[in-house]
Amino acid sequence: MKTTRLTFRRLLRGNNRGQAIVEFTLFAMVLVFLFFGLIDFSRVIQARLILINLSREGSNLASRGTSLTNAVADVINDASPWNMNSSGRVIASSVLNSNGTFIITEQVASGGLSGAAAPSRIGHVGGNATLPVTSVPLPQPNQYLYITEVYWPFTPLTPIGQLLGLTLPPVLYDVAYF
Repeated sequence: MKTTRLTFRRLLRGNNRGQAIVEFTLFAMVLVFLFFGLIDFSRVIQARLILINLSREGSNLASRGTSLTNAVADVINDASPWNMNSSGRVIASSVLNSNGTFIITEQVASGGLSGAAAPSRIGHVGGNATLPVTSVPLPQPNQYLYITEVYWPFTPLTPIGQLLGLTLPPVLYDVAYF
């Protein structure tokens, strides 16, 4: 009788081991999904922070008297670890407040991302500027507002977004106003 009990206990333990393997497999799959999502989400956050810094730097330089051409060149050179000449795009604009009408007086664009993929969301030279009135401190009449737009293409490293049906924007964008 003693032998039968030990064998029965061993059978129960063997079943528990199989159950543990199944549970571990399911748990490991969930962890892999979370890990892959964390990788792409972290890359988007890093890219957004770099874009914010670059756009602020360009507008800050332009507002302190640097020409728009030099401001764009400095932003492109300071875009480490990215190569903005081959993949990104920087657009710097100066906008004049002409008694309540905001006119784009100058605009400089540079970078490897095509203009069709990254047009200025502010407008074009000679036209009225499109400004988010609620969040931008507007200049006084006959004063300038300097705007820098930065575009960067984003490609996820992992297929988790496709598996879950989530889509990330193919081009990230940021703008700064000074």
